[in-house]
Amino acid sequence: MASEQQRGDEPSLPREEAVCPGCQGAGPLVLPCGHSLCEACLGLCEGELGQGGCTICYGRDLLDCVLKRLLDSLFQGQPRRARDGGVEDGDRELCPLHGERLTLYCVEDKEIVCVACQSEEHDDHECCPTEEAVHDCKSQAQQTERLVQQQFEKLHRFLRDEEAAVISALKEEEQEKTQGMRDRIDRTTDQINSLAEAIEVTVEAMDTGDDIAFLKNFKRTSERTQVTVQEPDEVTGALLDVAKHLGCLNYRVWERMQDFITYTPVTLDPNTANVCLSLSDDLTSLRYTEEEERLPDNPERFCYYECVLGSEGFNSGRHTWDVEVGVNSEWAVGVARETVSRKEWFPPSPERGLWTICYYGGEYRARTATATPLVLKRRPQEVRVQLDWDRGRVIFSDASDNTLIYKFQHKFTQRVFPYFSNTCKRHPLRISAGKVSVTAE
Repeated sequence: MASEQQRGDEPSLPREEAVCPGCQGAGPLVLPCGHSLCEACLGLCEGELGQGGCTICYGRDLLDCVLKRLLDSLFQGQPRRARDGGVEDGDRELCPLHGERLTLYCVEDKEIVCVACQSEEHDDHECCPTEEAVHDCKSQAQQTERLVQQQFEKLHRFLRDEEAAVISALKEEEQEKTQGMRDRIDRTTDQINSLAEAIEVTVEAMDTGDDIAFLKNFKRTSERTQVTVQEPDEVTGALLDVAKHLGCLNYRVWERMQDFITYTPVTLDPNTANVCLSLSDDLTSLRYTEEEERLPDNPERFCYYECVLGSEGFNSGRHTWDVEVGVNSEWAVGVARETVSRKEWFPPSPERGLWTICYYGGEYRARTATATPLVLKRRPQEVRVQLDWDRGRVIFSDASDNTLIYKFQHKFTQRVFPYFSNTCKRHPLRISAGKVSVTAE
């Protein structure tokens, strides 16, 4: 129990408010928690709850605990509101409008929605499960990363080979220079040895002491001592040609890359490719396959035509690219309007946003409203597509001699993209690589 001294230190309430809430008696004391009790009630509380106990605080804590347990039991398994206005269900956030799980991903709007949102606001949009969207994005990123690494590994390998070639040429020159100096030293040594031998012969002849014998052998001795020693030439080119190995090294390597680096004026866009088309890793050829690839049905992808667009669109200027058709039996090439329909079938024509020619069933046709037949003198191996956006022209010709095949005339008002279609099971379509040239000014 609190001592009398401690109680005497506690302030009393004003007279008009000095009423104990427990027994309604006068003279209550103010407790540290802010509540007030008379001395008798305080003694009872301390006996039951311990020193400093307060029945008012204890009652409120008890009531809060009971209410919390009651609410937890009542709303068990129900979603709770999140801080941002949405609601949470365990580890998954719920839709703030409908309180349902966000289980769908709208490909067109690029946002997560619930089933109710799809039926109300995204009814005509392409949606897929969130898990599938995450998997597709991760797979695409991993595949792209792998291909990028492969391309850079090719560049690294080329540079390593070039480095090895330059170092090999440097070492070869070093060996040639070293061997040349050794040969020169050997020749000089031979001359010195010959001169020493002649001197030795002459000294021996002079030391005989018989003048008559010396005179008799003089001619032969003179002939033996005839040694011609040439003055050593000035040695030039003994040092390594450093400038040959280091001069414009980066440019010379870059110049040699012409045979290694290829350039194509058009790169295919895999996000537009029909599921029946398989694109090469460098995005320059397309092959038809009966086994549909597992690809997301994003808004850009074609559904009813086995086609793919180029990755870059044009809204000005002149652009040319060649397509290797070879012996492919079913193909179409040309340009397509940016807003051409991707999710429905329609007769291909300029009115629908396609300016193309095709080869099907052994016949060449321009894809007009009447499917104009084309008469060609020979079967082209490469078809050249020339787009003049400003003049509104799309010209098709045989790339071997530029013989005209067909020409469209149309006033373009929006971007157009290169268009490629292939339904031949045996042979791909391939965009021809352009010649890369390096010049210095």
